[in-house]
Amino acid sequence: MRSGGEIEAERAALKVEHVTLDVGLQPERRFLSGVAALTLSTRVRQTRLLIDLDKNFSVSAIDIDGTPLKAGSWRNPDGRLVIDLPKPVPAGGRVVARIAYAGTPHEAVNAPWDDGIVWSSWQGKPWVATTAQGYGCDLYWPCLDFPAGEVPEIKLAITAPAGTQAIANGKLVAVEPAARGRSRWTWLAKDINPYLVAINIGPYGEIKGTYDSKFGNKVPLHLWYLTGKERQAQGLFAEFAPTLDFFESMIGPFPFAGEKLGVVETPHMGMEHQTVNAYGNDYRKDETGFDWLFQHELAHEWFGNQMTAANWDDFWLHEGYGQYMQPLYGQWREGDARYAAMMANQRRNILNRKPLVSGQVKTSEDVYQDANGGPGQDIYYKGAWVLHTLRYLIGDPAFFDATRRLVYGRPDPMPGNFKPRFASTPEFEQLMNAAAGRDLSWFFDVYLREATLPELIETRAEGKLTLSWKTPRNAPFPLPVEVAVDGTVRKLAMAGGSETIEVPAGAHVVVDPMARVLRRNEAIEAMQRR
Repeated sequence: MRSGGEIEAERAALKVEHVTLDVGLQPERRFLSGVAALTLSTRVRQTRLLIDLDKNFSVSAIDIDGTPLKAGSWRNPDGRLVIDLPKPVPAGGRVVARIAYAGTPHEAVNAPWDDGIVWSSWQGKPWVATTAQGYGCDLYWPCLDFPAGEVPEIKLAITAPAGTQAIANGKLVAVEPAARGRSRWTWLAKDINPYLVAINIGPYGEIKGTYDSKFGNKVPLHLWYLTGKERQAQGLFAEFAPTLDFFESMIGPFPFAGEKLGVVETPHMGMEHQTVNAYGNDYRKDETGFDWLFQHELAHEWFGNQMTAANWDDFWLHEGYGQYMQPLYGQWREGDARYAAMMANQRRNILNRKPLVSGQVKTSEDVYQDANGGPGQDIYYKGAWVLHTLRYLIGDPAFFDATRRLVYGRPDPMPGNFKPRFASTPEFEQLMNAAAGRDLSWFFDVYLREATLPELIETRAEGKLTLSWKTPRNAPFPLPVEVAVDGTVRKLAMAGGSETIEVPAGAHVVVDPMARVLRRNEAIEAMQRR
């Protein structure tokens, strides 16, 4: 059970062109059966297909280009379905594999921090949801379980138990009656990463509307809530439009306006499932006046779904930006005081045990889990603070121009002129360097590729104050710092990593008074040791 990592050359040469997936869930048995038809193209000659499918499932039949294979032509050791092809597929060729499978899917113990199916109930009706970011799409359907396995189009049909609805990604194509009071819901989604394909079943009510985008198009809005919670759901739905106002003003157009902005109530905390974000925060607002979870998962429609990390080693681009959007939204709504308070609250969670970026090919778990040697929660909080400090260093015009290019691949996104794309940390660095008009390698080397934070050493003697940066391996670090002397703020360039200024005897000095710089903080370290 892993997503991403090193990929065999023959599997990496495959590309999913289209998926038709038809699944049925039996909550009373905790059982799933399905038929998946994968249209695959290949860059190299293939004599077999390597497809990801969890070992919990048994495969009962496989057709290749409409011809049934004999038993023994496939095997599924350790969740890697190997299909021997009846004849080779040449480089540049295409093949359609139809796979019938069934079994007891992996159950999530603590979703979304682990993955699988969450079986629950509401008012006596089944309430079911899936998550797959860490363990991968193969937990419930045959797929190519790595970021580049993105699917141009998937038609997903879900048979739901009586009294429930089946909600998924993309646009609703049809709702049809099925046997024993069940119903079959068919959805069509485009340009979707495989781990984002989601199945949600429950006794839902629906609130819907339309957002008039500042870019001239309209965005369908949908919120599916558990029956009996309409009042609370209306409060969350009221946040949809102003939150979109923020994202479209700061970043750019909502990426999936041709399908929907959807939110569905789930029996787990949340996940950024494209166009159908999972939501489990029980409609709680905090002191900011907005629902942080809704805002965070919606942020991932830009940072994670529109712009996807090509390698999980770059996962911090998803979570760092996603986390940073909440203080930015606080600043947009209320001003600098709210922004500063929210950034200070995040600062206490930075652990600095591992670098944010290793430069190696990683699985999702390698990055997300501390126990696996990854940066863990630092991809959220340290990632957000790196962006905060970078924004201070290069200024808003450069920072947001580079961010927009990272997300859309262009500086002028408009509905219809962009598609979901892959990005990497090197591209992020190149874009920020270009926008700033200078080489910022010294900044990225310390903040992204070192675990230890830079430390600002203060020395005051004989009417002078000297500030010096101390970095791992004494790396150059000319990061400017603001200093307030008796209330008057000046910025020190710190060329060469150090600067000395005259300070009157008895003057009150505050270094970095607006907390713009991510640096070692002994008070936070002491708090974390308690």
